[in-house]
Amino acid sequence: GAESIIMSLWEVDDEACRLLFDKFYQNLIIQDMSVREAFTDAQKHLRKDPRFESMNHWASFILID
Repeated sequence: GAESIIMSLWEVDDEACRLLFDKFYQNLIIQDMSVREAFTDAQKHLRKDPRFESMNHWASFILID
């Protein structure tokens, strides 16, 4: 079974999703962060992106662990 699940509560732009998961895996693998830290930082990164700052794409993602 999976130890953690990241899911979206509503439909999200493909580019926003890619940006979030790129940052998440960079944090997890390269920065050696915990899953929770990597996810939270990726959400913050998406929230600050000028292309998506006026939208709530970052808020649609949740981590279940």
